[in-house]
Amino acid sequence: MKKKKKKKNKIVGVGVGNTATKPSRMSCRCTTKSVSGGDVFSVAPTTTPHDFDYLGQSTKGDLSLTFSKPLPPHPTTTSTSQLQPLIFCFINAEIDGQEAALEGPIEEVARLKAEEAEDLLNHLGIPGPFSLRHSSRGIFCSRTLNLRSISAIGYDMDYTLMHYNVMAWEGRAYDYCMDNLRNIGFPVDGLAFDPDLVIRGLVIDKEKGNLVKADRFGYVKRAMHGTKMLSTQAVSEMYGRELVDLRKESRWEFLNTLFSVSEAVAYMQMVDRLDEGAISADLGPLDYKGLYKAIYLKVVNFGLLFQAVGKALFRAHVEGQLKSEIMSKPELFVEPDPELPLALLDQKEAGKRLLLITNSDYHYTDKMMRHSFNRFLPNDMDWRELFDMVIVSARKPEFFQMSHPMYEVVTGEGLMRPCFKARPGGLYSGGSAQMVENSLNIHGDEILYVGDHIYTDVSQSKVHLRWRTALICRELEEEYNALIRGRGHRATLIELINQKEVVGDHFNQLRLALQRRTKGRPAQTLAATHMDDKDLTESIQKLLIVMQRLDQKIAPMLEADGEHFNRRWGFLSRAGLWDKSHLMRQIEKYADIYTSRVSNFLHYTPFMYFRSQEQTLAHDSYSSYHPKLSKSLESL
Repeated sequence: MKKKKKKKNKIVGVGVGNTATKPSRMSCRCTTKSVSGGDVFSVAPTTTPHDFDYLGQSTKGDLSLTFSKPLPPHPTTTSTSQLQPLIFCFINAEIDGQEAALEGPIEEVARLKAEEAEDLLNHLGIPGPFSLRHSSRGIFCSRTLNLRSISAIGYDMDYTLMHYNVMAWEGRAYDYCMDNLRNIGFPVDGLAFDPDLVIRGLVIDKEKGNLVKADRFGYVKRAMHGTKMLSTQAVSEMYGRELVDLRKESRWEFLNTLFSVSEAVAYMQMVDRLDEGAISADLGPLDYKGLYKAIYLKVVNFGLLFQAVGKALFRAHVEGQLKSEIMSKPELFVEPDPELPLALLDQKEAGKRLLLITNSDYHYTDKMMRHSFNRFLPNDMDWRELFDMVIVSARKPEFFQMSHPMYEVVTGEGLMRPCFKARPGGLYSGGSAQMVENSLNIHGDEILYVGDHIYTDVSQSKVHLRWRTALICRELEEEYNALIRGRGHRATLIELINQKEVVGDHFNQLRLALQRRTKGRPAQTLAATHMDDKDLTESIQKLLIVMQRLDQKIAPMLEADGEHFNRRWGFLSRAGLWDKSHLMRQIEKYADIYTSRVSNFLHYTPFMYFRSQEQTLAHDSYSSYHPKLSKSLESL
């Protein structure tokens, strides 16, 4: 009697008029419906006995595929007008131990299929999914994010969809700020813009006239008074009992974005002038209209000086001095990115609804977007066609916090009329995020918002609306490359510190033995108790000399760590050799993903699943040092 051959289970592509092998014991419900733009095929799998979302994220959108154009007819059909949708059916098969969707151990099947897919991509000349993940153009994940579950993606404009040349933009902002300060009586002659003086993520201490770099806990690690760096001892004496608390806005000012560069440079230079006695105490309260008397107190303090600089710079932005110049010659200020419009086009064609939400006004937005996008879009496409909704003069962060009047921009000249309900495809001024959600019928974590400002863009959209968030930080590219260049330096430094730790542990044990003997108590062991005092003292002295010599070598190396990125402040994301900076803590807390530029999405696909890395704990490393102990515990 012949044995019946078992049918192989397959994940199949189904086409109209195509007879395909049916997988056995399939447990799913399949539906096909026609919608505008093409057919949608979806699979609703039955609930498995192990209903556990181990990926920690919704998989909405994984099991549906939309086609906007009909495929060529299958060879077995005669009708050329018939749509031929290719349908990928992801199957939940009930496995009884002998039967599976594909034969063989799934680990081996997965490896083989991945290799086949990689070979196909190589043959087609398409970069593999891992090509840029470990590079300066990578997208880095703090909290797991599945792009397939995202229905809408909102973008900020300045320093997000377009990147300005920092030296050109912030240099001109600085010039306007200095002109405004000069007009109201500040001594600014001889000062020049120095972008290396500050980096993003520093904090201005308006009370003491300092610029500080704090770690993730708020402890100050480096500080500068005016334009002069403070010594480690001075920092310890000044901030040893204080933590940076960004909630105290009257004192601390966090440099969230590259827009902060010109403001911080001007402020620190003015601190120097104040220390020199060059700023008159007769200056009264400053408003941004340019009154002569700027700071009026018997003693001019650093807090009021910061307000003076901030208002002078704000005036440059609000009164249009800087933006008018940029609009007249955008090529001098904007760094073009040909890949960026294509990345957004991929997202739009994948079904994402794209939003532009910017604080810039309509005329500036339209001019800059035309310059940055239109020449790189296909088929004479206009930048407006990319976005399902555009909101200018949004007044972020209040846009995410409360409701403001909304106006619809109805003409190319920017004429507006009151509007009480937004509609897809519209161009608006003002309004609120809640209006956007209601208009699109998309809420909360279905929306991803991408911006460069950790507070205005990222934290507020997450805190108030639970939107998913992405931070754009162009300096990541330079930092990533600086970290690579500094690997040898850091490896040598860590080796020296480890050597000192070993020597120090030995020194401490001998010191404790000597201490116990001096107090008439037995040492740790009988041999240590009876050791000759002279031998014990000499060993301690030698170890102390070794540690001092190690310190002499370690100290300058620690100070130089990070100088490949910035010689004053070190790395953007680190505070000291081991810890994260305050900025990095903010990024991890509020940004689900972060990257250097929006165009990096082009290399990931709009269906990417971003998975966060394992978060290590202080005690994790100890288990790897005791394999014998680990095995004995596992057997219990």
